[in-house]
Amino acid sequence: MLWLVTGLHTGGVGFTVEVHDGAPPLDPVWEDVVEVSFRPVSGRTRLVQWAGEAVWDLGLARADYRVRYCARGMDAGRELDTRVDGEPRVDSYLLQFWPAPPCPDRVIRETSVCAAHRHGYARGLPPAPTPEERAEAERLARRAEERAAEERRSHRERWEWGGRLPSESLRRVGGNVRGLLRFDSDLVHALDAAGPGVQRAVALLAARRACETAGLDGVPWVAEALTALAWGRPLPPPFDDVARMWEALRSDPRVPDRSVLEAIPPERPPYRPPTSSEEAGWERVPAAKAGAGRARRPGSGRVRAGGARRRERGGGDGARCRRGGPGLRPPV
Repeated sequence: MLWLVTGLHTGGVGFTVEVHDGAPPLDPVWEDVVEVSFRPVSGRTRLVQWAGEAVWDLGLARADYRVRYCARGMDAGRELDTRVDGEPRVDSYLLQFWPAPPCPDRVIRETSVCAAHRHGYARGLPPAPTPEERAEAERLARRAEERAAEERRSHRERWEWGGRLPSESLRRVGGNVRGLLRFDSDLVHALDAAGPGVQRAVALLAARRACETAGLDGVPWVAEALTALAWGRPLPPPFDDVARMWEALRSDPRVPDRSVLEAIPPERPPYRPPTSSEEAGWERVPAAKAGAGRARRPGSGRVRAGGARRRERGGGDGARCRRGGPGLRPPV
């Protein structure tokens, strides 16, 4: 973000924004001039008044820019302090952008007491983070967000599986495994750990009990299939074809007309995501970790752009401000 300072405390100032294809010539009319590098973090960069009363979209592309901020009449604006509508304008400002690789901040011209005071304060600050430090900070922030997203996913999955994560083999099991989880998650995990022999025996028992409950164990071709399962033999017709099996169930008069009500699982509290990073077990990594202890110079920044065009913002009564001026920032 670029923080743009004005001399006037409250009221309207002259303010123009220009986007150039290359570095524009410096007009000698400007009394105070500084340059910084800037790179937006999104596709929308906006000029925002001090308290957000008005916003202008600057249409900057995401690329490296050089930014020049020019001022005239800063001391007069500071002395006036407050300007009401209709009074003559005493201070004016120009903000220029053009594509350029990052390079150090520069004070091109300094004539006002107001600008000298601001520059003196800025020179006393520690150096701004280097591009390498910024890149490392961004990398750490991305890694922290990836870990946080994985922890959120894992937190939800643990809840779905009864408080523990499933094994990979259990994740691959088809059928109604998640339906059984609603009744007894401990049983599901115990069966997963028991091995193929126990799992097959439980599956055979479940199939037989289901057929007994539905009254199907007395139907000859169903009983034959249950026997084949018990002896580990291939299923006989019509169980070798799903469509034929359903047709046999519908058409055989020996199949009892019986309805088995759906089992109702015990009530369970709804899922509640973690309310803080500590509850989810996340590790908080500050965005500026790589540049820790190094404060940022006021007005320094990085932007992306690509402007092969010229654009102006201004006219009328100019920008309205309170001391501190408008800020230039990409949306969060």
